[in-house]
Amino acid sequence: MNRRIFITGGAHGIGRAIVEAFGNNGEQVAFCDINATLGAEVAKNTGAIFYEVDVTDQHQLEHCMERLFALWADIDVVVNNVGVGNFKPITEVSVEDFDKVINTNLRSAFITSRMLARHRHANGNHAYGRIINMCSSRYLMSEAGTESYSASKGGIYSLTHALSISLAPMHITVNAVAPGWIHVNDDEILRPEDHDFHPSGRVGKADDIARMVQFLCQEDNDFINGQTITVDGGVTRKMIYPE
Repeated sequence: MNRRIFITGGAHGIGRAIVEAFGNNGEQVAFCDINATLGAEVAKNTGAIFYEVDVTDQHQLEHCMERLFALWADIDVVVNNVGVGNFKPITEVSVEDFDKVINTNLRSAFITSRMLARHRHANGNHAYGRIINMCSSRYLMSEAGTESYSASKGGIYSLTHALSISLAPMHITVNAVAPGWIHVNDDEILRPEDHDFHPSGRVGKADDIARMVQFLCQEDNDFINGQTITVDGGVTRKMIYPE
């Protein structure tokens, strides 16, 4: 199945792994990112189409998808991966900081999903469609100073099951993946205790998330719908007591 796949935030980390995974499978892949340098590098290495887009700008994001509809006629898979953290103490975070995280992580997923729904509604339903949203284990657990990020991921959790019902008549399933600790920064030094903290015995890799996204996109897996699947090495199931 030669699918047409669009990924937001595909120039680094988990997004880049998803671009590479689908590209290596022979799919038609396009992605957007605000980082033009990294985006061009990933496009060159993978053969994917790259668009420089600030996803907090509704018109930029919609125009990007309009260009893909014109090129491909349709989009089979949308992966709403883009995300920022901006962790700050609650006494220091501004309303503008909060809005930027919500607009990047949550609002952009609504925009892309609405664009796909409107296109399908105008051009007839198809037998296959997937939306995968990037959630986080922080949608159900938090540290101090993560209000913006946690709120955005809680919104992703709820948006996912709401979209799954709204888009069911269009044969589009909507699921989310909630990563735990995923090692994506080369300058992050991992200690043995970081790996040991996980019941699976290691910190996660971007490829772990990419494989789950691919699994949810398999044509036969249409009975998985409206779900948020946690991929965290078992940490959210681990009882932790103070030493």
